[in-house]
Amino acid sequence: QVQLVESGGGLVQPGGSLRLSCAASGNIFSIYTMGWYRQAPGKQRELVARITNDGRTNYADSVKGRFTISRDNAKITVYLQMNSLKPEDTAVYYCNAYSTTDYWGQGTQVTVSS
Repeated sequence: QVQLVESGGGLVQPGGSLRLSCAASGNIFSIYTMGWYRQAPGKQRELVARITNDGRTNYADSVKGRFTISRDNAKITVYLQMNSLKPEDTAVYYCNAYSTTDYWGQGTQVTVSS
């Protein structure tokens, strides 16, 4: 059992930055990968970034060069540093952890608007 709690969302102007955090608890040693997904209004949930157990990362093309995913050494918390935010980044962002199954956080709202 893994529990994920996201934080750090909010309202930001275009060009601004936010850092999302996802704190994992429970059987954290079972986690293979962690990632961030987002769901914009009227859209399906999509992968934003992920990080593997050995530290390899990958990103959606739409966020490459702007977003950075990282984790702490204990694999307890994963972060998403979001820079140069655009209105099209507006979405609910969900933390994901994969072990033998998928675990999801409740989501945190990110709104990019002037």
